[in-house]
Amino acid sequence: MNQTDTAAIRARLIELIAERSFGRKKIVLASGRESNFYFDMKPTMFHPEGAALLARLILARLSKLEVDLVGGLEMGAVPLIASVSAFSFEAGKPIPGFFVRKAVKDHGTKKRIDGVDSVAGRKVAILEDVTTTGGSAIQAVEEVRAAGAEVVLVLSMVDRLEGAAESFAAANVPFDALFTRNDFMQD
Repeated sequence: MNQTDTAAIRARLIELIAERSFGRKKIVLASGRESNFYFDMKPTMFHPEGAALLARLILARLSKLEVDLVGGLEMGAVPLIASVSAFSFEAGKPIPGFFVRKAVKDHGTKKRIDGVDSVAGRKVAILEDVTTTGGSAIQAVEEVRAAGAEVVLVLSMVDRLEGAAESFAAANVPFDALFTRNDFMQD
Protein backbone atom coordinates (compact mmCIF):
# COMPACT_ATOMS: atom_id res chain seq x y z
CA MET A 1 0.00 0.00 0.00
CA ASN A 2 1.50 3.33 -0.99
CA GLN A 3 1.29 6.68 0.83
CA THR A 4 -1.56 7.90 -1.40
CA ASP A 5 -3.63 4.80 -0.64
CA THR A 6 -2.96 5.15 3.09
CA ALA A 7 -3.95 8.84 3.06
CA ALA A 8 -7.17 8.07 1.15
CA ILE A 9 -8.05 5.21 3.54
CA ARG A 10 -7.39 7.44 6.57
CA ALA A 11 -9.57 10.20 5.13
CA ARG A 12 -12.44 7.81 4.43
CA LEU A 13 -12.16 6.20 7.86
CA ILE A 14 -12.33 9.61 9.52
CA GLU A 15 -15.62 10.15 7.68
CA LEU A 16 -16.97 6.71 8.64
CA ILE A 17 -15.93 6.95 12.29
CA ALA A 18 -17.34 10.48 12.59
CA GLU A 19 -20.62 9.34 11.04
CA ARG A 20 -21.01 5.92 12.68
CA SER A 21 -18.95 5.83 15.88
CA PHE A 22 -18.44 9.29 17.36
CA GLY A 23 -20.95 11.05 19.56
CA ARG A 24 -21.33 13.85 22.03
CA LYS A 25 -23.28 13.23 25.21
CA LYS A 26 -22.48 12.57 28.85
CA ILE A 27 -21.27 8.99 29.19
CA VAL A 28 -19.33 6.81 31.63
CA LEU A 29 -16.31 5.16 29.99
CA ALA A 30 -14.88 1.68 30.64
CA SER A 31 -12.17 3.41 32.69
CA GLY A 32 -14.90 4.73 35.01
CA ARG A 33 -14.32 8.31 33.93
CA GLU A 34 -17.16 10.54 32.79
CA SER A 35 -16.92 12.22 29.41
CA ASN A 36 -19.01 14.47 27.20
CA PHE A 37 -17.95 12.59 24.05
CA TYR A 38 -17.47 8.95 23.09
CA PHE A 39 -16.28 6.57 20.42
CA ASP A 40 -18.33 3.40 19.97
CA MET A 41 -16.26 1.71 17.28
CA LYS A 42 -18.50 -1.31 16.80
CA PRO A 43 -20.73 0.34 14.16
CA THR A 44 -17.58 1.09 12.12
CA MET A 45 -15.83 -2.23 12.83
CA PHE A 46 -18.91 -4.22 11.77
CA HIS A 47 -19.62 -2.10 8.70
CA PRO A 48 -18.27 -3.83 5.55
CA GLU A 49 -16.32 -0.81 4.34
CA GLY A 50 -15.18 0.15 7.83
CA ALA A 51 -13.93 -3.37 8.60
CA ALA A 52 -12.04 -3.59 5.31
CA LEU A 53 -10.43 -0.16 5.60
CA LEU A 54 -9.46 -0.63 9.24
CA ALA A 55 -7.87 -3.99 8.40
CA ARG A 56 -5.88 -2.46 5.55
CA LEU A 57 -4.65 0.42 7.69
CA ILE A 58 -3.73 -1.93 10.55
CA LEU A 59 -1.83 -4.21 8.18
CA ALA A 60 0.02 -1.22 6.70
CA ARG A 61 1.10 -0.24 10.22
CA LEU A 62 2.07 -3.80 11.18
CA SER A 63 4.05 -4.31 7.96
CA LYS A 64 6.91 -2.35 9.56
CA LEU A 65 7.20 -4.95 12.34
CA GLU A 66 7.82 -8.65 12.76
CA VAL A 67 4.41 -9.91 13.92
CA ASP A 68 3.43 -13.57 14.30
CA LEU A 69 -0.06 -13.06 15.78
CA VAL A 70 -2.64 -10.33 16.35
CA GLY A 71 -4.87 -10.38 19.38
CA GLY A 72 -6.59 -8.38 22.04
CA LEU A 73 -9.07 -8.39 24.86
CA GLU A 74 -12.61 -9.56 24.20
CA MET A 75 -14.95 -8.00 22.97
CA GLY A 76 -13.65 -4.75 21.48
CA ALA A 77 -10.68 -6.29 19.68
CA VAL A 78 -12.41 -9.37 18.23
CA PRO A 79 -13.91 -7.75 15.08
CA LEU A 80 -10.54 -6.12 14.34
CA ILE A 81 -8.64 -9.37 14.82
CA ALA A 82 -10.98 -11.27 12.48
CA SER A 83 -10.76 -8.64 9.73
CA VAL A 84 -6.99 -8.29 9.99
CA SER A 85 -6.46 -12.05 9.87
CA ALA A 86 -8.71 -12.42 6.82
CA PHE A 87 -7.12 -9.52 4.93
CA SER A 88 -3.60 -10.68 5.85
CA PHE A 89 -4.35 -13.99 4.15
CA GLU A 90 -5.56 -12.21 1.00
CA ALA A 91 -2.40 -10.07 1.06
CA GLY A 92 -0.29 -13.25 1.04
CA LYS A 93 1.17 -12.71 4.54
CA PRO A 94 -1.22 -14.53 6.89
CA ILE A 95 -1.28 -13.39 10.51
CA PRO A 96 -3.39 -15.65 12.74
CA GLY A 97 -5.46 -14.09 15.49
CA PHE A 98 -6.37 -14.80 19.09
CA PHE A 99 -8.29 -13.12 21.87
CA VAL A 100 -7.90 -12.86 25.61
CA ARG A 101 -10.96 -13.66 27.66
CA LYS A 102 -11.80 -11.30 30.51
CA ALA A 103 -12.53 -14.39 32.59
CA VAL A 104 -12.04 -18.11 31.99
CA LYS A 105 -15.24 -19.96 31.13
CA ASP A 106 -16.27 -22.74 33.53
CA HIS A 107 -16.69 -25.21 30.67
CA GLY A 108 -14.97 -26.29 27.45
CA THR A 109 -11.21 -25.82 27.16
CA LYS A 110 -11.14 -23.18 29.93
CA LYS A 111 -8.55 -21.16 28.03
CA ARG A 112 -7.86 -17.54 28.92
CA ILE A 113 -6.13 -17.02 25.55
CA ASP A 114 -8.22 -18.50 22.74
CA GLY A 115 -7.96 -18.89 18.97
CA VAL A 116 -4.45 -20.39 18.90
CA ASP A 117 -2.81 -23.29 20.71
CA SER A 118 -0.11 -21.11 22.25
CA VAL A 119 1.38 -17.63 22.09
CA ALA A 120 4.63 -18.72 23.77
CA GLY A 121 7.71 -17.54 21.91
CA ARG A 122 5.61 -15.52 19.45
CA LYS A 123 5.72 -11.82 18.61
CA VAL A 124 2.26 -10.36 19.00
CA ALA A 125 0.46 -7.11 18.28
CA ILE A 126 -2.42 -6.26 20.58
CA LEU A 127 -5.31 -4.43 18.90
CA GLU A 128 -7.73 -2.16 20.74
CA ASP A 129 -10.77 -0.27 19.48
CA VAL A 130 -10.52 2.79 21.76
CA THR A 131 -7.97 3.66 24.44
CA THR A 132 -8.53 6.03 27.32
CA THR A 133 -6.15 4.97 30.09
CA GLY A 134 -5.02 1.77 28.35
CA GLY A 135 -6.37 -0.51 31.08
CA SER A 136 -8.14 -3.02 28.81
CA ALA A 137 -5.17 -3.51 26.52
CA ILE A 138 -2.81 -3.76 29.51
CA GLN A 139 -4.88 -6.76 30.69
CA ALA A 140 -4.27 -8.45 27.34
CA VAL A 141 -0.56 -7.53 27.43
CA GLU A 142 -0.15 -9.01 30.91
CA GLU A 143 -1.88 -12.26 29.92
CA VAL A 144 0.11 -12.85 26.74
CA ARG A 145 3.40 -11.90 28.43
CA ALA A 146 2.62 -14.37 31.23
CA ALA A 147 2.00 -17.00 28.52
CA GLY A 148 5.46 -16.33 27.02
CA ALA A 149 4.72 -13.94 24.14
CA GLU A 150 6.58 -10.78 23.26
CA VAL A 151 4.31 -7.78 22.72
CA VAL A 152 5.78 -5.76 19.85
CA LEU A 153 2.98 -3.17 19.69
CA VAL A 154 -0.37 -2.16 21.14
CA LEU A 155 -2.29 -0.52 18.31
CA SER A 156 -5.44 1.43 19.11
CA MET A 157 -7.90 2.53 16.46
CA VAL A 158 -8.65 5.74 18.40
CA ASP A 159 -6.67 7.15 21.32
CA ARG A 160 -8.72 9.55 23.46
CA LEU A 161 -5.40 11.14 24.60
CA GLU A 162 -6.25 10.64 28.27
CA GLY A 163 -3.24 8.72 29.57
CA ALA A 164 -2.95 5.52 27.52
CA ALA A 165 0.43 6.44 25.99
CA GLU A 166 1.84 7.12 29.44
CA SER A 167 0.44 3.83 30.81
CA PHE A 168 2.02 1.84 28.01
CA ALA A 169 5.34 3.65 28.38
CA ALA A 170 5.34 2.82 32.11
CA ALA A 171 4.68 -0.85 31.23
CA ASN A 172 7.45 -0.77 28.59
CA VAL A 173 5.01 -1.52 25.78
CA PRO A 174 5.28 0.15 22.34
CA PHE A 175 2.03 1.98 21.60
CA ASP A 176 0.54 3.67 18.57
CA ALA A 177 -2.91 4.78 17.42
CA LEU A 178 -4.33 5.08 13.92
CA PHE A 179 -6.38 8.11 15.02
CA THR A 180 -6.71 10.36 18.03
CA ARG A 181 -9.64 12.32 19.32
CA ASN A 182 -8.06 15.36 17.65
CA ASP A 183 -8.96 13.84 14.28
CA PHE A 184 -12.64 14.21 15.26
CA MET A 185 -12.80 17.20 17.62
CA GLN A 186 -11.36 20.66 17.57
CA ASP A 187 -12.13 21.54 21.21
